[in-house]
Amino acid sequence: MSQTSEALHPDKTADAIQTVIRRGNEVILGKEQALRLALTCLIARGHLLIEDLPGVGKTTLAHLLARILGLSFQRVQFTSDLLPADILGVSIYNRDDASFNFHPGPIFSQLILADEINRATPRTQSALLEAMEENQVTIEGETRSLPKPFFVIATQNPSHQVGTYPLPESQLDRFLMRIELGYPDKAAERELFMGEDRRSMISAMDAVLSPLQLLSLQKQAESIHVSGALLGYLEDLMAFSRESRLFVHGLSPRAGLAILQAAKAWALLHGRGQVLPEDLQSILPGVVGHRLVDVEDAATTPDRTARLLIENVPIP
Repeated sequence: MSQTSEALHPDKTADAIQTVIRRGNEVILGKEQALRLALTCLIARGHLLIEDLPGVGKTTLAHLLARILGLSFQRVQFTSDLLPADILGVSIYNRDDASFNFHPGPIFSQLILADEINRATPRTQSALLEAMEENQVTIEGETRSLPKPFFVIATQNPSHQVGTYPLPESQLDRFLMRIELGYPDKAAERELFMGEDRRSMISAMDAVLSPLQLLSLQKQAESIHVSGALLGYLEDLMAFSRESRLFVHGLSPRAGLAILQAAKAWALLHGRGQVLPEDLQSILPGVVGHRLVDVEDAATTPDRTARLLIENVPIP
């Protein structure tokens, strides 16, 4: 399928999604679950945080998604001396007409890779907050809209590594999902060693979808049916997170909306017209893992956090 300016017809949704996943699996070996979660996040209009050790494919995944989804792409390497203007842009004085001309920064692309975001200072990290929440930025008193669709994919190294600044809770909450890639299995790693360079593969790829078709997928996800019983299950999960003594604090209403958006997108990704409890459970680690803190073990895994909820809250 080549890139087109036409909106995606619902009848072609399943084929388009399968093509995206198949092409993605050609590059990111043995990580289909992570690829599906990343696509789910983007279809749900969310921003994605990938946390893992250096060298496991975080940056490659972001490049891949931009390429196969036909999105304009900018990579920003976050360092301790990076300034907000390096991301947002700056006005430069023009002597010829005695005026200031605005030079937009990389934030004005459809997909921004904030690479190693936790190596920048909190001031620079916060430059992304308005963009992620409002799809706009205010620079020198003027508000400028960002393109649609607009995504931030941020990567970060584990907080115990030297030279990192932990993301504050307010910024963590702006990411709809946080995922990990982990090490590949032996078969995938052997294929990686013997195969073509991943960057060369991505450069040679054609777009599978256009931005307009991605917007169509987002609209289709919003229309996925959610039953009253499923909403009741979500409410019970949130109530347990708030009332139990397992977590430092419970899930906020925004977290509940994030769970619902992600579950709808996951259902669409798997060809279903309504959200099932297993859809919600599948995306739960990615959505709540960075929002809930275990009282007994602050460094617990997202899977364990989600399991505490699932095991203690029965499906209606």
